[in-house]
Amino acid sequence: MPLRKTKSADLMAKYRRVFEISMILSLFLLIVAFKYFPDLSGSKVKLEGPQELFQVEDIQQTKQENRPPPPPKPPIPIEAPSDEVLEDIEIGETEIDVTAEMPAPPPPPKEDKKIVEEEPQYFVAVEEMPEPIGGIMAIQQKIVYPEIAKRAGVEGKVYVLAFVDENGDVRDAKIIKGIGAGCDEAALEAVKKTKFKPGKQRGKAVRVQVSIPVVFKLQ
Repeated sequence: MPLRKTKSADLMAKYRRVFEISMILSLFLLIVAFKYFPDLSGSKVKLEGPQELFQVEDIQQTKQENRPPPPPKPPIPIEAPSDEVLEDIEIGETEIDVTAEMPAPPPPPKEDKKIVEEEPQYFVAVEEMPEPIGGIMAIQQKIVYPEIAKRAGVEGKVYVLAFVDENGDVRDAKIIKGIGAGCDEAALEAVKKTKFKPGKQRGKAVRVQVSIPVVFKLQ
């Protein structure tokens, strides 16, 4: 069941009446206070007790005295050489003899001249290009097929750039395109061991660089 508040237990029911009565009583007390409270406007408060007098003395201002600068430090005494020491020192002659012959200056050091050998120049294209004696088969017969390439089943073409001189000998060789597995090195060795017909320009043997394909094929 919901609880209901009774009128006797309700404190706010008499709040307004109590507030009005308290205001009336407070106003009544103020009126009585202004009417019957004695007037203190004319009364004076007297302070009794001896008063002490203070004398103000003139304080002299302190002056800064200009002190003289400190004396300079005494110089460090340096022992001068005695006459006995000066007698032992021999002073060489400083006069220049104009008539004396001056020795000739030493010759400049000889510079070691390094002889720089110029690299031989090879033609790229001539009227008659160099050819291996016996044809390409002469190079193929000199090839030693690497065992690693055989096991891996490596096949293909290796392009070697051979530098052939006027006598038909291979002076140098480089790999242009290789296949690896030791085939590049085998192709270089085979080309270097091959004798060539020298290339000719206007009927004269010249140095020529030529590209040679070397075939690696498993049988």
